[in-house]
Amino acid sequence: MDALVVLWAVAGAFGVRFGFSDISNGDVRDADYLVLAAVLAVAWWLMLWLWGSREAKVLGSGSEEYKRVLAASMWLFGFVAIFSYALRIDTARGFVGLAFPAGALGLLAGRWLVRQHLSLERSRGRSTSRVLIIGGPHSAAHLSLSLKSAPSAGYLPIAAHLPGAGTGWERDAQLSVPVTGTEADFDSILAVILASEVDAVAVSAGVNMHPKDLRRLGWELAARDIGMILAPALTDIAGPRIHTQPVAGLPLIHVSTPKLTGGKKVAKRAFDVAVAGLLVAALSPVFLLLGVLVRLTDPGPVFYRQERIGLRGTTFNMLKFRSMKVDADAQLQALLDAQGTADKPLFKVENDPRITPLGRILRKFSLDELPQLLNVLGGSMSLVGPRPQRAGEVALYDDAAQRRLYVSPGMSGLWQVSGRSNLSWEESIRLDLYYVENWSLMGDIVILFKTFRAVFASDGAV
Repeated sequence: MDALVVLWAVAGAFGVRFGFSDISNGDVRDADYLVLAAVLAVAWWLMLWLWGSREAKVLGSGSEEYKRVLAASMWLFGFVAIFSYALRIDTARGFVGLAFPAGALGLLAGRWLVRQHLSLERSRGRSTSRVLIIGGPHSAAHLSLSLKSAPSAGYLPIAAHLPGAGTGWERDAQLSVPVTGTEADFDSILAVILASEVDAVAVSAGVNMHPKDLRRLGWELAARDIGMILAPALTDIAGPRIHTQPVAGLPLIHVSTPKLTGGKKVAKRAFDVAVAGLLVAALSPVFLLLGVLVRLTDPGPVFYRQERIGLRGTTFNMLKFRSMKVDADAQLQALLDAQGTADKPLFKVENDPRITPLGRILRKFSLDELPQLLNVLGGSMSLVGPRPQRAGEVALYDDAAQRRLYVSPGMSGLWQVSGRSNLSWEESIRLDLYYVENWSLMGDIVILFKTFRAVFASDGAV
């Protein structure tokens, strides 16, 4: 795929800039650029390999693959620019200016297509690395469950070995894979690994092995071309917050404190205002049409205002196009009591009779939430963040859930694009906390793109 895209980009840029007619007639007036195009194509393909963009550990999930593709491309054309300047070579800017953006975008698109195929393969149990987990019962169970929940990452746990686990571990850990034993000596562990015929070994937290045995195990695995993965006890921590520092032969992992202050806060607010302003201007005819339809289909106000809890526990009025009857709030408690969910967070009314026929359509495609763009412009909400909730729901928060209030609530967020209303309370909180702990502007952009896909699919809408 990389080779096809690179050839397409370089050949296309050459044809647009110089034309192919001379080549077809055998009269190549730009022979130097023809050589440059050939060298550039080969160098580009090699740079993608040198930058590790085709390593198995980055393929299929995460953003690292895309980052390496862009880095390799930018470094290559940076070298071309420096080389041309240093040797005073007059390189055609049109040729380079066409080849780079076309190739970079083409490579990203090609990798995305391959990733879709690879994800489908991995969901069927193919194109994956068979993994043996070594560690304590609880950590092994958690790691096994985590790997199985993300099949696109390409790790398939097939068994677990629990060195030194005492009696009764079966009652304490819910392992979803077979257990190969509890022997803690090095020879027994190595024999289990070889007998399992795995592609990688994941050493989880709480493993009962001497550090020297772990080092020796790494040597033996490397000699047999078996991968070794160390899985610390940290959970829901993204890569940018993790920094490794070697100290006295130990790889110490530093975890930075998440902070949305200073330049990051300014960047997020500027992004919110710019995007929300453009959307409001572009969608103003849609606002007008929906407002008229709401008013004609059910008497009452066009907008619905509801008090929600925002940043640091402050309150604000969240705007929506009204999708329910005028007296909907007065009926809520009775409906929740009837279905027995009044004391649960994220309370929802199943088959809600208060929703108008037009309201069901608005909710299905999340059109009722468009007025929240005005909340974003006003500063009470962000485009991306934890979903703002009612005071009654916030009153049911535990200490962990309170961290959702550390950032401004958003129109969309991780849990909305990961299942919307189909997720449980615990899953929703975990995703929101992951967002709070690992915020990045690029992450916001990715979530917004996923939001459009989730909205059009109407998956989990209520």
